[in-house]
Amino acid sequence: MFVKEELQTQLLVLTPVEKAEAIQILTENLTSGSPAIQKTPGVVGGDACIGRTRIPVWSLVIDRRLGMSDARILEAFPQLTAADLVNAWAYADAYPEEIEQAIRENDEAMQEDEEV
Repeated sequence: MFVKEELQTQLLVLTPVEKAEAIQILTENLTSGSPAIQKTPGVVGGDACIGRTRIPVWSLVIDRRLGMSDARILEAFPQLTAADLVNAWAYADAYPEEIEQAIRENDEAMQEDEEV
């Protein structure tokens, strides 16, 4: 029990980025070493995606902004787990500028496609 209390105390003082990294470490450990969030050049423009998928974190952020609950997102993407969403939200919180940039770039690409 002492170890749990000590760990909790240590986790509470971490920065948001450090907490996101801790979550990724724990999730990777629970999912047999598969990276929780991956950035692969040439896959979805190199954007951060949920590990094992081509689902970019920024698209899940948009879904959430549009009012989708985590339960609804999991229904829409049956290949995702609750842990995947925890990792996505932690990543988005830790790297908000990156996510906002990806959203802007996607919006611009969509507008260009509509103009053609």
